[in-house]
Amino acid sequence: MLSTPIKRLRFIGYFEAGSFLILLLIAMPLKYAFDTPEPVKIVGIIHGFLFALYLLAILNAFIARKLSLGMSLVAVIAAFLPFGPVLLDRKIR
Repeated sequence: MLSTPIKRLRFIGYFEAGSFLILLLIAMPLKYAFDTPEPVKIVGIIHGFLFALYLLAILNAFIARKLSLGMSLVAVIAAFLPFGPVLLDRKIR
C-alpha cells in the first residue's frame, strides 16, 4: 500500500490534514470557549508529529524524483491550509 514515495505522501497527507482540522475545529474551540486546554496539548503534539512526517514525506518524494521542486513547494504550502494536502492529493495521483 505504501510502496512508493507518492503513496506515502498521500497517506500521511490525509492524516496531517485531519489532525489540523481536529485542532482547528474541535480542540481550539474547547480551549477558548470552555477553558479546556488539554485537547490542544494532545492534538497539538499529534499534529506536530504528523506535520513533520508530512514534510519528510515531501522531501522523500522530491529526492526520489517523484515530485518536482515546484510541486514540492506547493505541497509545503498546502500543509498550512485546511484541506490543503487533500486538495493536493488530486494533483499528485
